[in-house]
Amino acid sequence: MEMTAPSGRNPIDDNRNGLIGKSIDRVDGRLKVTGQATYAYEVQQDTARTAYGFIVEATIAKGRIADIDTTSAEGAPGVLMVMTHKNAPRQGAWGPLEAPNRFARASPQLASDQVRYYGETVAFVVAESFEQARSAAKQVRVRYAQSAGDYEMAGNEAKATKPADTEQGKADSHVGNFEQGFAAAAVKVDATYTTPVHIHAQMEPHATIASWDGDRVTVHCSAQLIDSAQKAVASTLQIAPDKVRIVSRYIGGGFGGKLPVYADVMLSALASRQLQRPVKTALTRQQMFHVTTHRSDTVQRVRLGASADGKLVAIGHDTLSNTARFDNNYENASTQTRTLYAAPNRLTTHRVVQLDLPISDSTRAPGEAVGMLALEQAMDELAEKLGIDPIELRVRNEPTMDPELNIPFSTRQLLRCMKEGAERFGWARRQARPGSVREGRWQIGMGFSTAIRSNLLMDSKCAIALDKQGVLTVRMAMTDIGTGSYTVLSQIAAEMLGLPMERIRMELGDSDFPETPGSGGSWGAASAGSALYDACTNLRAQLARKLGATNAADVRFADGQVSADGKSASIGALAGTVGMKAEGQIKKGDMAKKFSQQGYGAHFAEVAVDMDTGEIRLRRMLGVFTAGRILNMKTATSQATGAMIWGVGSALHEDAVVDPRYGYFVNHDLGEYHVPAHADIPAIEAVFLEEVDDKANPLKIKGVGELGICGAGAAVANAVYNATGVRIREYPLTLDKVLAGRQAQGAARA
Repeated sequence: MEMTAPSGRNPIDDNRNGLIGKSIDRVDGRLKVTGQATYAYEVQQDTARTAYGFIVEATIAKGRIADIDTTSAEGAPGVLMVMTHKNAPRQGAWGPLEAPNRFARASPQLASDQVRYYGETVAFVVAESFEQARSAAKQVRVRYAQSAGDYEMAGNEAKATKPADTEQGKADSHVGNFEQGFAAAAVKVDATYTTPVHIHAQMEPHATIASWDGDRVTVHCSAQLIDSAQKAVASTLQIAPDKVRIVSRYIGGGFGGKLPVYADVMLSALASRQLQRPVKTALTRQQMFHVTTHRSDTVQRVRLGASADGKLVAIGHDTLSNTARFDNNYENASTQTRTLYAAPNRLTTHRVVQLDLPISDSTRAPGEAVGMLALEQAMDELAEKLGIDPIELRVRNEPTMDPELNIPFSTRQLLRCMKEGAERFGWARRQARPGSVREGRWQIGMGFSTAIRSNLLMDSKCAIALDKQGVLTVRMAMTDIGTGSYTVLSQIAAEMLGLPMERIRMELGDSDFPETPGSGGSWGAASAGSALYDACTNLRAQLARKLGATNAADVRFADGQVSADGKSASIGALAGTVGMKAEGQIKKGDMAKKFSQQGYGAHFAEVAVDMDTGEIRLRRMLGVFTAGRILNMKTATSQATGAMIWGVGSALHEDAVVDPRYGYFVNHDLGEYHVPAHADIPAIEAVFLEEVDDKANPLKIKGVGELGICGAGAAVANAVYNATGVRIREYPLTLDKVLAGRQAQGAARA
């Protein structure tokens, strides 16, 4: 099926079996807590012959390898091979950069003596055990010819260029005359905000087991996008895609960091082919900071011009980010500004600086996650200048159509989210004058921010099979990155066919299964789920015919029975001894071009700031969201609260620091790259309001995994200002910045 028109009423709407929206425990939960869910590194495959790889990283950020001595490493106990640029097999060339799917590009390893960034692989040691490989890796001696490099945006702004426009979006947008509208505005905000490098910091490190059977390689790895990983490996190894099998049954967190596949995958596959043995490689936590991707830091200038009554007349948002010198991706942090608020004059731009750093790429909610940190602080600043409540300012600038695309919204209940959230949170008790509320030595403040995240549907396929016992097997190359894919997809299948959940066999994470876009961009459940819906619709039609129903629409599927026209039979009996099969697919169609599709929300935060030390403590937080129909309230709430916690981390903790002399991340482990701990997170509540979106997909759902992070950190920052009167525009908000702001306040008063 193809989304070329709104979806009509269907069995998911009827929900006769009551499975849609129900808070059902994860079907894979018991496997995970008992250790039976096998992640990539845990797969048992010819264990007696499995060899272990360990990556040797470059210790300079730019230059070339003048000499590499592997003699000692090759003679170390248990070592089977040491691969360098001198003996690495020939591989496909990097890129191309203009490829529509950058995650499917070739990614050659040890391809030359050039070093492009700190941590790039310069050698790969394979031994009989992990310990032997790690020990031998330390014995590889590399002498470098170092070159000067650029490692930070500061000082390199003049080298920024405009990224190329793509099918996915334009780098810049212009509506009306921004400069003229802004100049004429009665009230203005012109502020610059900075966000630091963010690291994915998934619980499960990247890991691979690769083995060959003849001319076909099977790669067990941690990959969000199965199809893209298959194509990337095939392009790198210069073999046909059908000669590569990617398996990724369980993933311990991805957050965009497992959209590409990295050196562990490519090197394991290359070494396994050469040794004719399985090769297993895991990145250490420290290696992940440089070998894999990260979110770029940004410099964002936001300009807002409004009339005296609070109506926006001009919105400008300029973003500067960076990427590796050999790549072209950028952080599209200005994009959400194109659709969030009404204003006749608009300008958004993106510029990118290429640096000698590892590749920066997608991190949870790319664009909006950091873009909202700037835009929603600027809106708070504007509200104060106008003397208008921050929520009321948003109400006065609510658009009726998409402000730049000039098309209707598929659904938009942002005002409802704000109203419901304000009532639940007690926003009316907020004191508008900063620094007005104190409890002992603590200053107390409340902050607010909106949330928005684009909604996507991607082409996807599915195959299902029903046996005589009435057990349905579903196969898709979909992944579960901890979000609950196994569970929500099982709910869809069970509801459509009237089967108990325990009679659904969900098989995911294998490139031998029908192609899906995988997990990323909050499109996973909608895309794979819609393909499954279509497959189940086709199977329902087969079963209705087998029953002899005169009208397929009148057939009831419940309790494992199929009923119509006074006739009833078990679903297994209708399947018969040979069983029944069906396939389904979804194509995105043109609905996304006809309707502006987003999920929305409102964040509320209350903080306490120590009068003496500047320490910031989150006291409570609420997020109210609309994201179409919710398939499983329990898993959706888990996703939203987790994203909100990440938003708190973005506001208060996370900051990967580049040493500008040597081009590496100084705090490259979880001891020094700070993420929120339990003590940092008090009561956080996420609420989903009822909604369906018939323009989005036949399930009428929207993505929820990334919406919760968008704007969350800005609500915290706005609360800090309300508590202290100190406006911090450089994230994260640390106590030294609070103290510096207070000193500036004192100097101004003096």
